[in-house]
Amino acid sequence: MRAYEIVYILDAALDQAAVDAKLETFHATLDGEITSVDHWGVRQLAYPIRKAATGYYVVAQVSADSTALPEFERLLKLDEETMRYLIVLNEGQSTSGASILAERPAPADAGEDEEDEEDEDAEGAGDEEDSEADNEDEEADDAGDDDSGEEAEDAGDGNAAEEDAGADDAEQPAPSSGPPIFTGARGRRRRHEGPPIVLLNYKDVATLSRFLNEQGRILPKRTTKVPARFQRQLGTAVKRARFLALLPYIKDHGS
Repeated sequence: MRAYEIVYILDAALDQAAVDAKLETFHATLDGEITSVDHWGVRQLAYPIRKAATGYYVVAQVSADSTALPEFERLLKLDEETMRYLIVLNEGQSTSGASILAERPAPADAGEDEEDEEDEDAEGAGDEEDSEADNEDEEADDAGDDDSGEEAEDAGDGNAAEEDAGADDAEQPAPSSGPPIFTGARGRRRRHEGPPIVLLNYKDVATLSRFLNEQGRILPKRTTKVPARFQRQLGTAVKRARFLALLPYIKDHGS
């Protein structure tokens, strides 16, 4: 028994009751366990399939024996209301189509803490330097040496300059965090760092679209700055999404 994920694209004219009856007939040939069934409903296709612009999407996760797949696929091919289907091994993807992102602490809070620490350090250093300057002034008055007083004033001016520099550094904004976003002109795109993707879902159109250029082609690794392993996973996910009409093969299929 192996875990499989099956995506159906059925005729948009079918209602949910008719779809459930059809799926029950299909899944009976697998003789396995139905883990979950998610009805996406009628959606716009990225390109026409059998001259149809919309299709009824259903995502099912089942556990079945691989020997039952040939008969199962034969029934799917004979069914006229099944526009397209895809069977893949279930790697932990969610039926909703969302990718799994790693949790990353927000850098804004860390930046505020660092700013507070820098301000406290600057204030503490300023107080110590002011007290030292006052002691030097008192010693200079007792000794009657004017030169020592001038040196103390110079030291106080230097301390004030250091405090101003510390305040400027503390006012600098911390870098923001978010999903991977690419900006810039063609050939000069830059990737803004975001939470790393633990599991890339081939049904996550929003995330996959960020790795495509204006013509619908996958951005090269030298532009996205991702590891080679993730680039291979990205290529497989985009190909599956294109086959399911979730992403277009080219920018404009109507031209």
